[in-house]
Amino acid sequence: LEEAAFQLQQIFRIDISIALNILGIESMRAGHCRAAFTCFKLAADRGYSKAQFNVGLCYEHGRGTEKDLEKAGFYYCQAASSHHPMAQYRYARFLLQHGPGSCWDRRHKAVALLERAAGAGITEAQAYLGVFYMRGLQPQEKRGLKYLLQAANSGDAQSRYHVGVCYEQGLGVQQDVAEALRQYRQSAAAGNAQARQRLRA
Repeated sequence: LEEAAFQLQQIFRIDISIALNILGIESMRAGHCRAAFTCFKLAADRGYSKAQFNVGLCYEHGRGTEKDLEKAGFYYCQAASSHHPMAQYRYARFLLQHGPGSCWDRRHKAVALLERAAGAGITEAQAYLGVFYMRGLQPQEKRGLKYLLQAANSGDAQSRYHVGVCYEQGLGVQQDVAEALRQYRQSAAAGNAQARQRLRA
């Protein structure tokens, strides 16, 4: 594998870590998960954040290696510290569900990571923050709605449904049943079952 990566590097004049990561992606697409993991790991150990993220995915889902959430968290953390937006999202989720330390510290760090990922355009982070701020111990409805709208405008049908709920119930916005129905219709058209159910009610 390293020989193949070296050849890729020579042909395209790219860094060996990038070449290894590309080989990993192609190996994964071809169904060679163990070879893909090996490539990702070699590149990750050289400090390449995209490969660190891919190693995290492999450990999280048990692709090409044993499933290990602690190791997944470790690699997501490494990639997140290099400003990889999707890794920031994944590491934040890891912290909230499995992370070490006090609940308050984990939560504070996770929210900061989610904010960065959402700011970088990661729809999943926007949707997560939207629900998080709406349902927290001290709901911040306007802030939650802001993130739900960002995710909805990026095509997330579930967030579009939640925006409809906000308009229907006046959460973070002036109550507007007509706008709620419009949001539900858009969400339902994108395949959201809850929105379809709400429209039938």
